[in-house]
Amino acid sequence: MKNFSTAAVFLTLAASVLPVASHAQTPAAAVKKTSCTFLANAPDQHVVVKGDTLWDISGKFLQHPWCWPQVWDMNREQIHNPHWIYPGQVVYFDRVAGRLRLGKPGSNTGSMPTVRLSPGVRSSALDSDAIPAIPQSIIEPFLSRPLIVEAEGLKDAPRIVATQENHVYLSNGDKAYVRGNLTGHDMFQVFRPGKPLKDPATKEVIGYEAVHLGTLKLVQEGKTDKDPSTLVVVNSKQEMGVGDRLLPQEPTPIINYVPHASEKPIDARIVAVYGGVTQAGQNAVVSINRGARDGIDVGTVLELYRLGQTIKDPTSEKGKEVIKLPDEKYGTLFVFRVFNRVSYGLIMEVQDSAQVGDIAASPE
Repeated sequence: MKNFSTAAVFLTLAASVLPVASHAQTPAAAVKKTSCTFLANAPDQHVVVKGDTLWDISGKFLQHPWCWPQVWDMNREQIHNPHWIYPGQVVYFDRVAGRLRLGKPGSNTGSMPTVRLSPGVRSSALDSDAIPAIPQSIIEPFLSRPLIVEAEGLKDAPRIVATQENHVYLSNGDKAYVRGNLTGHDMFQVFRPGKPLKDPATKEVIGYEAVHLGTLKLVQEGKTDKDPSTLVVVNSKQEMGVGDRLLPQEPTPIINYVPHASEKPIDARIVAVYGGVTQAGQNAVVSINRGARDGIDVGTVLELYRLGQTIKDPTSEKGKEVIKLPDEKYGTLFVFRVFNRVSYGLIMEVQDSAQVGDIAASPE
């Protein structure tokens, strides 16, 4: 299978129900442990074209594209705001210094251009001409709405208790009557708890896949805690009705990621493959049984392994000695959305299909 590289750049959160980790940063300890090796056949230069991504450009030069922050001749602010590459510029491989440098066409010095930076500002849209880290369309559906609801968050979520004229299901423009704390918000996403996510090791339910049903807007809030609030259906994706739950619709911030190894060792397992299938390939999204409380944050890179089988050694005495075969590495996972006990990751550089129960561990 041909290897590709991809990654993720954004994070969305419903903070009151779905805790997340802080913005991704490059842990110094992890950087020191990571060997960022150039490919033996790395080119001398690459001319940036429309459609390139930062991850894929780095993959032309590096054995592990995710460790690009170590080899670009950039200052810290530029690393944390990587949208400074444009079509027509040239990426040079400085073999003496072991660095990648960005220069203008016709330049052979690889000098860095002047870049205007606003490190304190989060924009809702990137310069349309800038080369992104990856095409945002790959992960956009996983950022615009909640997809995992953790078990402890279910009991406090507002719920629909009645519908306009006792309709079984609500349509656009219909009214819904809701009880629960609206926490000062006026726009809500409606969801229904779906398949439980069980930890492959402990069998404990650590969350639920949320089925997104649509959006409601507050019309009139209840006067007391016991009085239902009136909301109207802005859009209906699927049938929604009594018993369905609400989460506040928060603005989606854009966060520039920095890929990195975790500060402490991570030993996770794939819990589920998004979409209800049993196997996942290139650019598929999976959930793992580790999250913010385990030290994972946005940008964490993990290596994927197939768990080695336990077999009887046929060459041992009477062929009864039990041995475990080595775990086989077959790909890389980039974490792009983090909950407290669960995380979503995008599969990349895959050489085999990922399955529930496979290992996602810190890079060697």
